[in-house]
Amino acid sequence: MSTPSLSEATKVWAKIGFLSFGGPAGQIALMHKEVVEVRNWLSERQFLNALSFCMLLPGPEAMQLATFAGWRLHGTLGGIIAGLLFVLPGACVILALATLYIHFGQLPSVEAIFLGIKATVVIIVIEALLRVSTKALQNTSHWVLAALAFIAIFFLNLPYPLIILVAGLFGLFVSSPADETVPSTETHSLSQTLRNVAIWIAIWWVPILALDALLPASILTEIAYFFSKLATVTFGGAYAVLAYMGQDVVTAKEWLTAGQMMDGLGLAETTPGPLILVTEFVGFLAGYANAGWPTAILAAGITLWVTFTPCFLWIFAGAPYVEWISAQPRLRGALNAITAAVVGVILNLSVWFALHVFFGEVTLQQTGVFTLWLPTIISINPIVVALAILSGYLLLVRHMNLLWVLAISGLLGFASSLV
Repeated sequence: MSTPSLSEATKVWAKIGFLSFGGPAGQIALMHKEVVEVRNWLSERQFLNALSFCMLLPGPEAMQLATFAGWRLHGTLGGIIAGLLFVLPGACVILALATLYIHFGQLPSVEAIFLGIKATVVIIVIEALLRVSTKALQNTSHWVLAALAFIAIFFLNLPYPLIILVAGLFGLFVSSPADETVPSTETHSLSQTLRNVAIWIAIWWVPILALDALLPASILTEIAYFFSKLATVTFGGAYAVLAYMGQDVVTAKEWLTAGQMMDGLGLAETTPGPLILVTEFVGFLAGYANAGWPTAILAAGITLWVTFTPCFLWIFAGAPYVEWISAQPRLRGALNAITAAVVGVILNLSVWFALHVFFGEVTLQQTGVFTLWLPTIISINPIVVALAILSGYLLLVRHMNLLWVLAISGLLGFASSLV
């Protein structure tokens, strides 16, 4: 493995931040390609162990994975840079689009560009899923766990944390981890961990308490407390956030209409960065409806702060122990089983993403305990399918640079909106 300079790593984190389309599946695929395959900054095992750990945490797993990778290479500063650069490009785009949305509503041309880009991301996801599965699925039991995890989340709609818990328990008590020892060089002490926890809790909560003291009962304070609560309970990534957030912000708090909520989700799905950036859109519109532009911008900033600061807390407190966990035979068995289940979860996200890219209408059908995402066949977008095929040819056969393929796909998507 090679160790880059901080400036070299920063350029790569910025590149990942600007190209992180496609939700968790696409973002994990892109990071795997850049950090493991192309540059060999992390080994396959380190990447998979980190991914399994991040999938256990509340909040956006892809952003936390980027933070872990930055921390692994350059300590706390590297983690902060990687995490911020993963979020900020998408946050700036969402802020700009939310501003335009207030004036013009939906933006068909912009959506067409991003739809073309997502056609390429489908190919990136498929390629990475195949690569990761060949490394993560080490034996028959792991293949079975991955299949059962996919069935549980895609067809039975079981809670994601429950699936990971069952897989971990299976690995802990049933599976046989590899015989080889994995030496751990971690020397992180409990006092260091407690100090990190105290620092990041203060970074998270001191601004909130100060805001509460200056502006009690304001929309800004309400937003700060609401999204702080979400940050601690939304296990399973951004899709879990929507389940917690949608009803409250539309029905209980009446910050947005149902249509605005869906539009915000659409913008977050088509822009770079984690899907959880939909919270920024919600905060912006809530602030604007309450007191106009200045409050809208402040609300967006506060929403970002309380959504992503906890992610740094979780990573900097827990990441030093990932290698130690992987060095313990039984715990390593649990981590390997969780990694296998995560492959099934990523497959679920990949199928969900591909269906929503290729088809204009996808509905969730439920029969008893079974659920199934069914596309309306006539809503298929032949242009997007053609762009995906073209992207597959350029990436997998011609091995063209990813940036060029994304640019070509985006421009062709935009051109299609003009025809």
